Amino acid sequence: MDLTALRENYTRNGLTRDDLETDPFKQFEKWFQEATEAELPEPNAMSLATASANGEPSIRTVLLKYFDEKGFVFFTNYESKKAQQIDENRHVALLFLWLPLERQIKIQGTATKIPTAESLNYFTSRPRGSQLGAWCSAQSSVISSRKLLEMKFEELKYKFQHGEIPLPSFWGGYRVKPKRFEFWQGRPNRLHDRFSYTLKEETTWEIDRLAP
Repeated sequence: MDLTALRENYTRNGLTRDDLETDPFKQFEKWFQEATEAELPEPNAMSLATASANGEPSIRTVLLKYFDEKGFVFFTNYESKKAQQIDENRHVALLFLWLPLERQIKIQGTATKIPTAESLNYFTSRPRGSQLGAWCSAQSSVISSRKLLEMKFEELKYKFQHGEIPLPSFWGGYRVKPKRFEFWQGRPNRLHDRFSYTLKEETTWEIDRLAP
């Protein structure tokens, strides 16, 4: 299949140095708010790239659940492939792609587990079905059929029918602490606007324009 003629010319907006906040977290919040106001489907969906100790890469989509100046938090099974790779290599990358706005944001940093109390606080806010789903799925493991998964779900639904569902010991959150951001705005003729924020000290960020 030849896809060479499949292309878009980005003309929606530009991005200048004067447009940028000095703090990349504030710039992220600004763009995220605009993505939300544009009613994009799941604007908190982000690609998470990890790598094993020997450099074997893996990537998947997860959901950002909250963020602040300390970093970006997502939740997962601590026995999943992504968790195993993070245990071996804490360096990760995130990508937010908002094509209707002709924008993307790349974030590089390190991932660490959040405190159990913080995971519990989020877990109890989830719908009951999602709580059960966390219990019944041995994420990334091989299963013989969907029927077994559904049977496990019903079994746990019955087990916890009369009370609160406890936080699984193998499930929780990670916080990605950024060391670099890149904000990308599509422009005509592939002359895109790209700006990077690189952490130089604990709270000092250097901003550079990058060639497209």
